[in-house]
Amino acid sequence: MSARDLFTFRNPHFTRGVGITAAILIVTAIVGFIVLPFAQPWVQFANVWDAICSAAGVPQRLAGVAAPEQAKRLSEVVLTSHTLSRPSQEAIGRGATLAQRCAICHGPTGLSRADSPNLAGQYAAVIYKELHDFRSGARTNAVMSPFAVNLTDQEIADLSDYYAFLPRLPAYHPTPQLPKPSIVIYGAPMRGIAPCGSCHGSLDNKTGSPWLEGQSEAYLKAQLQAFASGERRNDISQQMRNIARAMTPQEIEQAAAYYASQPPDIVKAVD
Repeated sequence: MSARDLFTFRNPHFTRGVGITAAILIVTAIVGFIVLPFAQPWVQFANVWDAICSAAGVPQRLAGVAAPEQAKRLSEVVLTSHTLSRPSQEAIGRGATLAQRCAICHGPTGLSRADSPNLAGQYAAVIYKELHDFRSGARTNAVMSPFAVNLTDQEIADLSDYYAFLPRLPAYHPTPQLPKPSIVIYGAPMRGIAPCGSCHGSLDNKTGSPWLEGQSEAYLKAQLQAFASGERRNDISQQMRNIARAMTPQEIEQAAAYYASQPPDIVKAVD
């Protein structure tokens, strides 16, 4: 048999070899792109195409089921380590005047008696980003969205500088301090979850990531659930959505309860 006849479908051995190879590729693709993604108990997919896109590394918002998300606004704020790093006393004073409108929810000293976030001592870049996102519609809230829509860039910066200037104080709703859960200490590397402290303090702080100690447990839990469901999507590069989707309901409750039980560092966020 010549070499030309060897690699033709007239050769039964060649035909069987091609068939077996094709079958292996098909089975491997089905297992890798469909079976294994659906086998993950901590991730839910709307349909098969969503699972295939996820396994292929395509962001879920680009998958076929995510067309509605594409129409929704995403955060356009660009932060650096120098964002609002040198506030002036004039900016802090202007922010103090503006903050009187915020006191009903966030407290006259930046500490909330409700389940609104505590802002006293929060990083200026965090408040700056969130107010911009509320104004643009990248993040929505029935109370904050109407308030932020009329703020100017200068007013947003002044409010951010003022709240960052305030000292961090114990919250009004502290709970007994809880031991640090494993999801906070170690994360879950097999599920792509980094330790919470790698972004939110204790290990490191990433620009734009808030400190969480002493915040309301109900608020923290609600935000993690909103990230997990995709209701909140103003995180940069989907980092919080990807983490929250991979967290179990029990891990979300443990993380929220732990941070709510911790007293904040009694320091100022800015010099």
